[in-house]
Amino acid sequence: MRFDSYHPAINLLFFVAVLAAAVLFDHPVFLLLSYLCPFVYSIGLKGRRALVFHLLLLPLMAAYTLYYAAYNHFGITPLGSNFIGNQITAESIAYGAVRAIKAASVCMWFSCIHAVVSSDKIVYLFGRIAPRLSLYLAILLRLVPRIKTYAAKVHTAQKCIGRGLDSGSILRRCRNFFRIASIIITWTMENLIRTADSMKSRGYGLKKRRAFSIYRFDYRDRSFVLGLSFAFTVVVMGVLLDQTRTLYDPEIIINPITPLSIVFYAAYGAACLMPFFLQLAGEWRFFLSTQSRHL
Repeated sequence: MRFDSYHPAINLLFFVAVLAAAVLFDHPVFLLLSYLCPFVYSIGLKGRRALVFHLLLLPLMAAYTLYYAAYNHFGITPLGSNFIGNQITAESIAYGAVRAIKAASVCMWFSCIHAVVSSDKIVYLFGRIAPRLSLYLAILLRLVPRIKTYAAKVHTAQKCIGRGLDSGSILRRCRNFFRIASIIITWTMENLIRTADSMKSRGYGLKKRRAFSIYRFDYRDRSFVLGLSFAFTVVVMGVLLDQTRTLYDPEIIINPITPLSIVFYAAYGAACLMPFFLQLAGEWRFFLSTQSRHL
């Protein structure tokens, strides 16, 4: 049972909630959960490709942390100075790491959104509210993987005639790169024009036009909403009790972790990993069904 089989409104509700939490929370434990949960879930969705993407984010996070600490000066714990003599403090490094973790968490959640939310779901969710926006988003989501596939075909064709990205000298490789990029850009523009003409011929944008959909709000969706609401209700209680409050300027002040805090951490982690648990449960049921057939 994968999360993409649920109602599109449930997908939207979940991702809006986790993205808002990933952006708003500054507490180290909540930040760690905001980073680890999409890390685990995206690997469950995409496998090795997601792992490579996450590993590429690590040096970017470190670079941003150092950049932020070098150009933002606050805090009472100096650690050294940069090349122009400005102080680098522990507080600025910590807050730079917080911002980097938030950005990485949002990127990983968006990679999950790209795997779960399809173009027909976007048309279903925003077709009546903002039909043009839903059409643009649907076209873009469909266009990105098509561009990737077409670019691989173009590169293979060019490589067969000695014009690949790894053929010849550096100057020739640059020339080959711009040739391939020009082919892809031209194809993309032609494809967008053809898609726009096709949608216009189908009457998209006319008044009182309705889109066909097969989505029904069933008992699974109700159960998921109840579980997600309960988990985030506990998290909101933690926010009201100042369990997520953290200061980094002028000094780092973190509320102490109590046994009650663990309840809030567990609720937040469970809420973020609910789709992953659903996927594991579905794979386990499938495994049991295949084993019973062999027996």
